[in-house]
Amino acid sequence: MIRVNDKWDIPWYLGMTVNDVLDACGFTHHYLVVSINGTLVPPEEYATQTVADGDQVRVVHVLAGG
Repeated sequence: MIRVNDKWDIPWYLGMTVNDVLDACGFTHHYLVVSINGTLVPPEEYATQTVADGDQVRVVHVLAGG
């Protein structure tokens, strides 16, 4: 299982990437900050960065205001 935002448990599978986790949780916002076990993942690595069983993933929407 992958724990996302201390809220959702997502079933893990071999080869699972950050993009797979985002899809499973229904994140559609274009500007996201993602960390795995407290380590930031650059957006250009979301498609290739794998997630291990038991990882803690944090996803934050980046919003601008004014």
